[in-house]
Amino acid sequence: MIECRSVSKGKASGELIVSDEAISFLGGVNPETGEVIDPNHELKGQSIKDKILFIPGGKGSTVGSYVIFQMKKNNTAPKAIICLKAEPIIATGAIMSDIPMVDSPSDVKELLTGVSVEVDSDNGEIKVIN
Repeated sequence: MIECRSVSKGKASGELIVSDEAISFLGGVNPETGEVIDPNHELKGQSIKDKILFIPGGKGSTVGSYVIFQMKKNNTAPKAIICLKAEPIIATGAIMSDIPMVDSPSDVKELLTGVSVEVDSDNGEIKVIN
């Protein structure tokens, strides 16, 4: 069990998609498809739809919160978000959209792309599913 801080309540499980780079949802992700479209981002061309997104944090315009909200309405949003350090743009988007979000995981060595996890923001825990 990996301890973390709750940012937006809820529980979700699914496959991790991990990036070492912060992401901007405004202009960096297509809200119609969930595909990362930022030409300079390491996840370019990959979809975050129905994944558990693990990123250092967000960047860019505060409008990014509304892009996350639009993604939720379009069913193209990640199931949950894990950040090393939450910042207001992504936190606000997750809260508005009822997407579980946590930050400050106590251990990240098992949090790799393709690994299945359960994010339990109600209790501040991430569980790696074997």
